[in-house]
Amino acid sequence: MRKYFFLSGTALLFFCLFTGCASQKEFEPVSMFDSEKYVGTWYEIARFDFRFEKNLEQTTAHYQLDGKGGIKVTNRGFNYKTHEWKEATGHARFRTDKVNGALEVSFFGPFYGDYTIIRLDSNYRYALVAGKNTDYLWILSREKMIPEAVKNDYLKTAQAYGFDTKRFIWVKQSD
Repeated sequence: MRKYFFLSGTALLFFCLFTGCASQKEFEPVSMFDSEKYVGTWYEIARFDFRFEKNLEQTTAHYQLDGKGGIKVTNRGFNYKTHEWKEATGHARFRTDKVNGALEVSFFGPFYGDYTIIRLDSNYRYALVAGKNTDYLWILSREKMIPEAVKNDYLKTAQAYGFDTKRFIWVKQSD
């Protein structure tokens, strides 16, 4: 299985190098970020769909400090078509200093993807997270629902960055 992921990742890397995959975009990360306040469980409220989360609902992300300056990441969701839980564990590390919400996450060995927190409320209850470009975006919450005012505010922030918020899939979080 590990060999398959390595070969797939290598093929994807070469494909991107030679065909010009979607270019990376710099998003302004939140400042004064406190990883100790960020750790714990977050519910995925909305996302731009992509193959690793296809058909998943009840999705969560759990973050835990790893004791080495990084963060252990465990993503979990229920595939409503196969009726099975799917889980992936990875590692996040800071791209710059630890007071900026600019991280990179890997679930596949040496291959890291951008994880930029572009919006975060002062109580660490709601987060807007971008990937490497405008094809990746998540709204996260500490609870299974998000207030309408926060939702609308985060949608405006996403649109200001150039995201097409009509692409959001609003994740079903059952009781």
